[in-house]
Amino acid sequence: MMLQKIEQKHFSGRGGIQILYPGLVMNEGDTGIGSIGRIDHAEINGNGTIPMHPHVNDEILSYFRSGKGLHRDSEGFEEIIGKEKMMYMKAGKLFYHEETMMSEDEPLEGLQIFIRPSEKDLKPEVVFWDLDKLHSENEWRLVASGTKETLFQFSSETWIYDTKLLSGFSINLPDLPIQDLTCLLYVFKGAITANNINLQKKESIIIRNETINISSKNGAELVLFVTNEKGTIFRDGMFSGNKMT
Repeated sequence: MMLQKIEQKHFSGRGGIQILYPGLVMNEGDTGIGSIGRIDHAEINGNGTIPMHPHVNDEILSYFRSGKGLHRDSEGFEEIIGKEKMMYMKAGKLFYHEETMMSEDEPLEGLQIFIRPSEKDLKPEVVFWDLDKLHSENEWRLVASGTKETLFQFSSETWIYDTKLLSGFSINLPDLPIQDLTCLLYVFKGAITANNINLQKKESIIIRNETINISSKNGAELVLFVTNEKGTIFRDGMFSGNKMT
């Protein structure tokens, strides 16, 4: 059993985007943890464009909680994404996209999540999800999974949940689909106590075979990443791949 805290100092990057390679804190020769390759936390004020750029063998979830941006890609899609519309991109052999920030009224903040595919060179795919509600309060919402129970379907054994924990409430981990999974609990906003470990915004904790209780005095928004480290994955994706090799 194990709990491992990842503090803000483990982020790198600049220009409003901070990059987390969650495996670095484990010192096990991999910048990721199982299928969880990389997490970018974006906080961008004003307009601007991230120009058309490639992805190869990455599966990318755009999880924005404020602001909006215009997405264009090589599959011909053009959509405005933001807090009410999430996007999942499966980049196989080659896929291009660009994002134009539209944050004059509200700064753009969210996560760009890079998941490792089960195998290389899968067919590119783009899926959009119009949310029925912005938050799931005090209970876990399954956002994406490796099964057919969600609109966003990873090719690997990966699950992502989120919740908004209100002031004074507590929560446990959701019922996970199989045993011996590894969890990464990420604080997107606010502060929590997980067992006896305090976590603030942009901090996270790795959970392996541990019972955990999560509480918040003043409220928090949380994202839970779950991976089967024994599952089949491709570790050489352009952004999600292991950068130690």
